Amino acid sequence: MDTPSILVLEDHSLQRKAAVSVLSRLGYMSIIEAADGHDAIEKIQATGGVDIALCDLDMAGMDGLTFLRQARKLDLVHSIIICSSLAEDLLSTINHIVNLQGLNLLGIITKPLCAPMLKALLLKHKSKRLEPDKSSVRSELPSESTIRRAIANQEFRAYFQPKFSLRTGEIDGAEVLARWQTPDQGLVSPALFLPAIKRYGLVNELFYNLFAQGLSLQKLMQSHGKPFKLAFNLDVCQLNNLDLVERIKILLRTHGASPQGLIFELTETGLLQIPHVGMESMVRLRMLGVGLAIDDFGVGYSSLERLCQMPFTELKLDAGFIQRMDQHRYIKVIQGSLSLAKALNIRVVAEGIETAEQVRGLAQLGCQWGQGYFYARPMSWVHMVGWRFEGDQSAWRRAFAAPER
Repeated sequence: MDTPSILVLEDHSLQRKAAVSVLSRLGYMSIIEAADGHDAIEKIQATGGVDIALCDLDMAGMDGLTFLRQARKLDLVHSIIICSSLAEDLLSTINHIVNLQGLNLLGIITKPLCAPMLKALLLKHKSKRLEPDKSSVRSELPSESTIRRAIANQEFRAYFQPKFSLRTGEIDGAEVLARWQTPDQGLVSPALFLPAIKRYGLVNELFYNLFAQGLSLQKLMQSHGKPFKLAFNLDVCQLNNLDLVERIKILLRTHGASPQGLIFELTETGLLQIPHVGMESMVRLRMLGVGLAIDDFGVGYSSLERLCQMPFTELKLDAGFIQRMDQHRYIKVIQGSLSLAKALNIRVVAEGIETAEQVRGLAQLGCQWGQGYFYARPMSWVHMVGWRFEGDQSAWRRAFAAPER
């Protein structure tokens, strides 16, 4: 297989030659050298672009940031490796800038170059190239008649992702998610059907379907002495339906369920323009006895204002913060969110937990609850019953020792 073409952009001649030498030893031969951004643009334009740019940032003339912007505008570079010793907070911002530009950031490496680390970053480009282009195989939305038929045939199934105590490992309940079990294609990803559900105005139909399935499971759990809280996702547009709370009451009576065992999660970004009717629904839900959670907390632009204005009982910390817990600033944001929630008497659930280190780190910061693939992936009704009653949790329990109290 052909090796990718690489631009080495470095204004210090000795460091540039050292980088070329390391790349050559790693087997990369299609290398272009440049001393500043202008030189780099001119050279890679002549060759039609490069696969990877190994780029310094702090240079005279056109610096690395300007080069990246121009190279992206001219579509001359696919992937970037930043070679810099800048402070962590600056590199974090640069990471965000590169992602906003649509470039594939393979990673950041310090000087002098470490051959094994550079090799690992270059291999990330190789694996990326082998991935199918999702944009080229994007499926058309299923038709409205197909979706309606699937709802009528009970093809949309409730899946459950458990929530756990970060200190004891005990299960606290689960978030209810939608999956489409088709008779011919198997399980279909929500990314393929949820846009269709929203486009055709069938959000309520799907919600009440999942709500009934969830209450049925909850009733089974509780009949065997297993308290089991359930969290359902509500679209903000549903809050504008005047009959929302009444329909929820009817379903609760039908299933003999208590509202105290329920939480409705609302995505933060959808709360920016909520009308007064929607706020009235939130108040009625709280008066009914259910909890309200602000989902993906921290990714919107008015989180603090919404916490002051709306009657939330739970805050779900966005997974992006958890994945970046190795960065000082993100740890401070998590600490601040936990302190704020404690002051407001709001429970915090950390989303997207994938490692035992994240569990321990969050517990040490004072976070009590979490969910994520480290604990369990979303599972079917039957699998959830086995998990709760037959001790299927034991596998992940053995994966780490619960942090000490």
